[in-house]
Formats: sequence, C-alpha cells, structure tokens
Amino acid sequence: QVLLVESGGGLVQAGGSLRLSCAVSGRTFSSVAMAWFRQAPGKERDFVAAISRSGVSTYYAASVKDRFTISRDNAKNTVYLQMNSLKPEDTAVYYCAADTAVIPTTEPGRYDYWGQGTQVTVSS
Repeated sequence: QVLLVESGGGLVQAGGSLRLSCAVSGRTFSSVAMAWFRQAPGKERDFVAAISRSGVSTYYAASVKDRFTISRDNAKNTVYLQMNSLKPEDTAVYYCAADTAVIPTTEPGRYDYWGQGTQVTVSS
C-alpha cells in the first residue's frame, strides 16, 4: 500500500506564495518519479510539474514555469511544490502523484498512485 498525503494548501492573495508538501510511505521513495497536478471545478486534471527519481530533472507546465518550483527530499520521503506569484487562475485542488517510470510523464493516466488533494485558493 502506497500512501501519499498532501499538505500546505490554503487561501492566499494574488501575488502571494504557498508551499505544498507530499509525504510518501509504503514504497522506496527514490524509486518513483513524482508530480503535481491540479484540477479546477468543471475542468480536467492538468499537469503542473514533475521531478525525476533522483531530483536532477524537473519539468513544468508553461503556465507555471518561472513561478513554481518542484523539489524532493529523498531522505524525508517528501516532494514539495513552491508556488510564488500566485494568480487567481491557479485556484484548484492540487494532487501529488507517483510514477514508477524512469522518466516522468505529463499524462495523469500514467501515474500509479495519488494523494487525496489539497485546496489552493487565490483571491484577487
């Protein structure tokens, strides 16, 4: 049983920052690539960012590049998403996901494990 638990969501004003965390248990953390997705009401789940098993390679959606930073601490079994310069359009439920593939993908259907999600609301 692999368990992913997100935390760090909340309400923030536009231009502010939040840091999301995702703690992983039940599997060797360094054996999975990790990603963050988000889903706004009435919309599909969209790719936000991903990081390779080692943390050397990172990938971002164009809409968040240069504002968001994904990182991981393999000693703490945790992946993070630092979100700066937040905009109202960033409002969504944010999910972390784990993938056993060597190279992470942007396709949500390829991910094996998911967290329960954490709400991020950005007010204008």
